[in-house]
Amino acid sequence: MESHLKLIFSPEEIHLAVNGLASEIRRDYAGKVPLLIGVLKGSFIFLADLIRTLKMPLEVDFIRTVSYGSGDVSSGDVKITKDIDADIENRDVLVVEDIVDTGLTLDGIFRHLQAKNPASLKVCALVDKRARRELPVKIDYSGFRVKEGFLAGYGLDYNEKYRYLPGLYIVK
Repeated sequence: MESHLKLIFSPEEIHLAVNGLASEIRRDYAGKVPLLIGVLKGSFIFLADLIRTLKMPLEVDFIRTVSYGSGDVSSGDVKITKDIDADIENRDVLVVEDIVDTGLTLDGIFRHLQAKNPASLKVCALVDKRARRELPVKIDYSGFRVKEGFLAGYGLDYNEKYRYLPGLYIVK
């Protein structure tokens, strides 16, 4: 393993977190067919594992935003580069995010989707990182909470590297 990466959550810990999140979501969406909206690119592995673990009727769509560019600090300028295809009016929508950091991206996505009049709009994040939070955002389902550090692995990247790693790492 590369010396500038420090493992913080093993594949086994991630598996347990995904199982716990799926249990909560199944309970809260019993009898419903939620639309899960994955935030590209970082959430794709988490979303796939979550869907397989949920084992319930659901639909999937994707949204893509850009706010980091090639650095490790959000620019604060959130742009939607791929919008959802589904009509979400009067639908139960669950946004699936890899990591919530400053809250800027999630706030932009949330406001964009709220304007489309869903019946409900909730957020599931693999990682809730509050140290740099700039906007108060509600995370309904959270797998892990971390204080600081730039994370990579399990779909999360650092300059498009390390998505393939099965655990979550801090890039030192």
